[in-house]
Amino acid sequence: MHEEITNKKKNLPPQESEPAEMSFWEHLEELRLHIFRSLGAIFVLAIGAFLAKHFIFDVIILAPKEEDFITNRLLCKAGELLSIDALCIGKMDLQIQNINMSGQFMTHMYVSIVTGLIVAAPYVIWEMWRFIMPALRPGEKKYSRGAVVVSSLLFVMGVLFAYFLIVPLTINFLGTYQVSPEVPNQIHLNSYISTVLSVTLAVGIVFELPILVYFLTKVGLVTPTFLKKNRKIMLVIVLVLSAIITPPDIFSQVLVCIPLMGLYELSIGISKRVHKQREAELAE
Repeated sequence: MHEEITNKKKNLPPQESEPAEMSFWEHLEELRLHIFRSLGAIFVLAIGAFLAKHFIFDVIILAPKEEDFITNRLLCKAGELLSIDALCIGKMDLQIQNINMSGQFMTHMYVSIVTGLIVAAPYVIWEMWRFIMPALRPGEKKYSRGAVVVSSLLFVMGVLFAYFLIVPLTINFLGTYQVSPEVPNQIHLNSYISTVLSVTLAVGIVFELPILVYFLTKVGLVTPTFLKKNRKIMLVIVLVLSAIITPPDIFSQVLVCIPLMGLYELSIGISKRVHKQREAELAE
């Protein structure tokens, strides 16, 4: 306390004064505040999504099943240019139905919360960084700021990639697949919504792979040599992961597998850089 008063009298900048050591309960209180602010942001955005029902459902969630959805139109054009009719996704005419009394209202609530979570993800990541920032050294703070921006961008890229490519292909495959013409597809509302949201969120989270590798390399648990040596094993893991988060058709799995392997190669480059910095710090 005496040191802080002295620093104020000397007009020293905040970074030159030593931060006070926090107790375990003070850390918990600080974490509670960050969690509370994150939940508050998600709640506010969820209310906004709830009020924008027409835009969220008709313009975003239900759009990929329509023939004029941008991805479906581009695939049709690509099919015409390449003379591959299978690429063109025509009118699927999916019959989405609700059979529960409270089904539509509960679906509306669920979608609003998930939408709030997705939109608030960059802010939540920033709050997490603010919590761990005091424990970082000056050099680590510099790089961690970049990690916050990159992790937010990667998540958004993953969500957009899934929504504009994986989701339309998933809906087309599963929505039109029939074991017999005698068995029409009447899709339950919850089934359609859970498919769209689960695929979108899963791919968004998987796109955070470079950030995970960055921190694992930073603490010494992963090295670039290890990542290079286990490329084949990672390919198998990526194929399995692609099979989990996509429908059971080879085309969708390959579409997910290619960017994931690209992210893995990017992770190797990141690991090389971080590993060199870590070795230089240890040498000093």
